[in-house]
Amino acid sequence: MFSFLLSGMMSFIISGVATLRAVGLVAQLPLFWVTAWPISWSVSFPTVLVIAPLAGRFAGALVKPAAAGGRHG
Repeated sequence: MFSFLLSGMMSFIISGVATLRAVGLVAQLPLFWVTAWPISWSVSFPTVLVIAPLAGRFAGALVKPAAAGGRHG
């Protein structure tokens, strides 16, 4: 569910920015945006499902694990 919601929100924002840059601030912008968003989401959701575990492993390799029972910060 997390990946579904995250990809939906991110694709909504990014498709809005991309649409604004492509067509400018025109009266039809909301229509163009809401028609572009489902296409963006259909690409972003499967991408998140594949990339998130890889990104998690990569981040884990970059970050020193916390000591068991240790304090964070």
